[in-house]
This record gives sequence, structure tokens and C-alpha cells, in this order.
Amino acid sequence: MENEKEEKLRPGQVQAKPGIENEMQPRPQSDPKPYADGKLAGKTALITGGDSGIGRAVALLFAKEGARVAVAYLNEDEDAVYTQNQITTLGGTCRLIKADLSKEAACQQTVKETVQLFGELDILVNNAGTQWEQSSIEGISTEQLLQTFHTNFFSCFWMSKYAVGYMKKGAAIVNTTSVTAYRGSPHLLDYAATKGAIVAFTRSLAGNLVKKGIRVNAVAPGPVWTPLIVASFDKEKVASFGNDVPMERAGEPNEIAPCYVFLASDDASFMTGQVLHPNGGEIING
Repeated sequence: MENEKEEKLRPGQVQAKPGIENEMQPRPQSDPKPYADGKLAGKTALITGGDSGIGRAVALLFAKEGARVAVAYLNEDEDAVYTQNQITTLGGTCRLIKADLSKEAACQQTVKETVQLFGELDILVNNAGTQWEQSSIEGISTEQLLQTFHTNFFSCFWMSKYAVGYMKKGAAIVNTTSVTAYRGSPHLLDYAATKGAIVAFTRSLAGNLVKKGIRVNAVAPGPVWTPLIVASFDKEKVASFGNDVPMERAGEPNEIAPCYVFLASDDASFMTGQVLHPNGGEIING
């Protein structure tokens, strides 16, 4: 049956090497995709952890590309308002949703509120995250372990669970994982474990939603200069943060954000279940 469908779509044909594209039936689509009003024009995006760091950069770039944006954040009111004001300055629309996404009910309500505000949901970016440095596994309490998983992974799961019911064909989910999911992190054991879970979840959900036309991908940043860094490490580590990657520096949030625009837009229409790696040149098994 599948072969018959393929035959109708692309009739059997043979040419002598190297082949003539103009004689193919149908001809391959080579023209650039038109985005007169931006790559995300007419789309509504919900971004968790969108108040600062990578989330803010993603929110700003989404707005610049034409999306209406809902930013979910925990309690960083000053940062969240600044993000909203920056989007307004760009001529975009941004709504703030203050919520503790480590709780399932808050995830459900955040999705519901976004749809109430904008009438639809086309893009979900699961970016909320936290981490605590510990020198040994003995130092990681069950309370810390659960908090890390609730914030980083469970929120990703719950947000996706409640979002997909509102999403239509062509919608996209983009999850934030990390280079630590691939190479590990001796001092961020629980954090790295959540990021590994997000990779597996991304691949699994992509397969689950592929027939609905909803794409699911992820971004795995390396070291990036964000508030989470100065809130996680001592002064010495902060001063040298990112120096161990081939580019010998930490990335900036606006160097990571284009990955999210790509995966959320029709430019990535043939990608699902994949992970992009803006990490300063570190080669990992992606």
C-alpha cells in the first residue's frame, strides 16, 4: 500500500547519470521558502523559563520573527517585565505567566491560560531548568533530586501533555536538553540525568506525534552565559566558565536562540526527534 502511494506521488522513472533535474516528475522543490512577515508570523509560542538567559533570547527572536509570545517564569519579576518590554519595543506581543512549573497543576493552568490569551498554541518551548552543584552522589538529597527532576523533566513532560491537545498539524515542540546529557557531568549528576531524560523523551514523543503532524526536537547547549551560572558556581568557576570547550569561551544566549527558531519554523519541516548542538565545538555522540 505504501509503495502504491509512493508510485502515485513520484512515478517510476530512470535517467542516465548524472540525471537531469528539469526532467524529473515531479521536480524537486528548490525555491527558498517565503517568509515575508517573519518565519513565525501568525504563530503563538509558549516559552517556559523565558524571563532570562536562553529563554529570553528565544522569546525576543521569536517575536522578531512574528510570533506572539507567552513567557512562563517562576518568580523573577524584574527579568520577566524587562523581557516583555523588549518584545513590545520590537513591536511584538508578550504576555507573562507567573507559575511554579515543578507542579503539574501549574503546567496545566499555564497552557490553558496561554490558549485563553491568544486563542491557540502553535509552538511550545520547554526551557525551564535548575541545577545544584554537588561534589559527590552522597551530597545529593532526595529533596534535591526530586526538585531537579520536577523542574527540569516533569515540567517538560506535563507542559507537553497539556499542550498537544491544543496543537494542530504543523505545530512544534522544542525542548532544552544539554551537552551534559551526552558526556555527563561529575558535579551535576541529577541535572545531567534530567537532561538525558529529555533527550529520550524528545525522541519518543516525536514518534508518538509524527502522524498528527506535530514535530518534536531539542537543543543541547554547551556552556552559555546565563543567570543560572552565577547562581550555581563559585567565583573561580564563574570566571573560567566555558574556557574548556574548543572555542575557549562560553556562548551567549543570542547565539543559541536561532536553533530554536529553526526547529520551530517550517525550515525544519523534515526534522523531528532530533537534537541540535550549539556547544562551542565539542564533539559528542549526538
